[in-house]
Parts: sequence; C-alpha cells; structure tokens
Amino acid sequence: MASWKGTNVFVTGASGLLGTAMVEELLARGANVTCLVRDWVPASRLVAEGLIARCNVVRGELEDYDLVVRALNEHEIECVFHLGAQTIVGTASRSPLSTFEANIRGTWILLEACRELPKLVKRVLVASSDKAYGVHEKLPYTEDAPLQGRFPYDVSKSCTDLISLSYHATYQLPVAVTRCGNLYGAGDLNWNRLIPGTIRSLAAGERPIVRSDGQFVRDYFYVRDAVEAYLALAERLHEPKFHGQAFNFGTEEPQSVLEIVALLQQACARPDLAPIVQNQASHEIPKQYLDCSKARAWLEWRPKRTLADGLSETVRWYRDVLG
Repeated sequence: MASWKGTNVFVTGASGLLGTAMVEELLARGANVTCLVRDWVPASRLVAEGLIARCNVVRGELEDYDLVVRALNEHEIECVFHLGAQTIVGTASRSPLSTFEANIRGTWILLEACRELPKLVKRVLVASSDKAYGVHEKLPYTEDAPLQGRFPYDVSKSCTDLISLSYHATYQLPVAVTRCGNLYGAGDLNWNRLIPGTIRSLAAGERPIVRSDGQFVRDYFYVRDAVEAYLALAERLHEPKFHGQAFNFGTEEPQSVLEIVALLQQACARPDLAPIVQNQASHEIPKQYLDCSKARAWLEWRPKRTLADGLSETVRWYRDVLG
C-alpha cells in the first residue's frame, strides 16, 4: 500500500492510548476511518481533540457479532486494526470474566466477522502483547518463544494471539499479530499506570507511588513509534509471507520501574520528590523485554525516538492537560 488515501479502515479500541494515536495518523494519511467505541470518554484525545468528529462511529461492544459484521459490511472495510481490549493488569485480576469476554471472545468475534467477508477484508492486524509470553528464564523474548501466560491479563493475551494465528492456519485469514512492550504517550488516562500516574503526582507536587518493589523490568515503547510499526506491517500484508506472522515491537532498551521514575523526575524537574515504594504488586511478571530483530529484518523497521525524547513529549502533553 503506497498510500492510505481513501482506504476504508476499521479501528477497535479507538478511544484508548494506541487506538487514538492510530486514528490520528490514519486520518492524517487520508484514510476513511470507522471506529468501534464502547464508552464515551469526553476526556479522551479522540473526543477532546475532535478526532472522532472526522470518523464514522459505531457504538457497541466487541462481543456483539451482528454489530461487528454490520460495521465491516456497511462501511466496506478493507483493513482492520484490532486494538480493543481490557488492558489494565489490576482490573484483569479483580475481574477476570469481563477481561476474558473482551479480550478473548472479542477477538474471535472480530476474526469470525472478518472471515465472513473475504471479498472486503484484506488485512487484519491484531494487538497481542509481550505479556502473552508469560514468564521465561531466557530473555529477551523472540517470536518463537512459547506463549504461556498464567495471570488473567497475560492469559487473555496468549489466547488472543493463538486464536488469531489459528484463523490464518485454518481459514487463511490475512492476519498478523503484534507483540509490543509497555506503551506510553499522550492520551493515556489510566492513572494507575506508571508513567501517567508518576507525571500526575509530580505535577501536583506529590511523591509518586510505586506499587512494586521498583525492580520490575519492562520495554517502554512510545505510542507514536508503535503506530508507525503497525502501519509498516499493514503495508506489507498484501504479501502472503506476512500472513500468520507475529512481530515483536519495542525499543530493546529495558528499564526498571525506578529508572523510569528517575527519568520522569528529571523531565519534570522534581528530583526532590522521591517515590514511595509500596512493594505490593501481584500477578505481574518480574522481567519482560523483547528482541525485535525480526521486525528489522522483515520490515526494515526500528523506533525513531529515544526513550528520553518520548518521555519529554509525553510530559509536555500532560503538563498542558493538567495545567
């Protein structure tokens, strides 16, 4: 796909961090975007910045098969970005049923709807996660590592991933899977996540809260780089060799929680506000980071922004929003 101009695209999870950034970039590239939106969130960038007014909007849930088929059919969708999910680890632990419904059932409903419309839908990208790999002694994860989630959120992503690849293997659906590190950037309103929560605390002159012992290690991935990774993959999905493939996307620069907090203290000019380390986190994997050599080899892709640049841009957005 040399150009997205005039392409009919369907985005699930459009009001989330990644979904909004994806919608914004697709609109900038001239795509006709249809969003599936469950909850109306006035504070989200999708609504607050007027992006939703430039899209077709379908209100409803991923688990509604008839609604999804209707949306794909009536809006003549060619390319699907399945980004919708319940993404909060703590919420998943408290409410596994709703998480499994959204993340697992929602995935097979969407894929089955795409299978029913082969003359329309030509590209399907499904957001899995590095959490799908579960706990491994050998790191970084490569794409051939077993998917062995144990906790509710991780299991939901392992299932999302496997179901997606099954639809290619069984029905030749033109689907590919992305496994990204921890996304951050402008528009994340889940304040219990590390980066937005820390920025809000520092902006209020309060010590940030660290739920874990501060030593958990993750690959922190800027959302604008993630969008560009998704689009790079989507633009190659006309090639059969990309069908049924999974790709890791991240920075390959793992950081501990306390290292991220220190960088945010520096970016916010608040080194005096030391974090409060609660050491109460549960149902989380201690260390996770990705090998992205497949994305470099197959897509000639690599992130454009450093961690410092991404955090700086993110802090500027929150400063404007938080006043």
